[in-house]
Amino acid sequence: MSNATPSRPVLDLWCELQCPDCRATLEDLRALRERYGEALELRLRHFPLEKHKHAYAAAQAAEEAAAQGRGWPYVEAVLGRTEELAARGEPLLVEVAGELGLDTEEMDTALIDGRHMLIVDADQAEGKAIGVTGTPTYVIGDERLDGGKSQEGLRQRIEEIADRLLGR
Repeated sequence: MSNATPSRPVLDLWCELQCPDCRATLEDLRALRERYGEALELRLRHFPLEKHKHAYAAAQAAEEAAAQGRGWPYVEAVLGRTEELAARGEPLLVEVAGELGLDTEEMDTALIDGRHMLIVDADQAEGKAIGVTGTPTYVIGDERLDGGKSQEGLRQRIEEIADRLLGR
């Protein structure tokens, strides 16, 4: 027997954690979380770009952080340090885990054994299938909004769609 809750709108954020444009989404994500709380489901979707050599490892690290119960705090912490990630790579990913009180040995092991690769690969394949070409890209309702071209007015557009989907 399912005790399904009424469906709530989902905002998928196709993102990669070494992308400076994605770092600019932090303020928008915080504002959306504050405005909608649990009424809007925010989902991180991975779209590591080849030009950023640590993006794939960072996506796996984000999944490990989520498995340890601190997904969004980890994502926000790493996004705030994109330049440092570019310079330091995986040691930074483990360091951030430690700063957030995560199990750093487990984080390190997850990066070595690749336990989260399938999730990252599946996200990337789905993103390509729906036309994601860069990051950040938002999908809400049936609309895709490309934040890689411009962040201008993006949060307002997301709020308009979310309000419509929520009947506000």
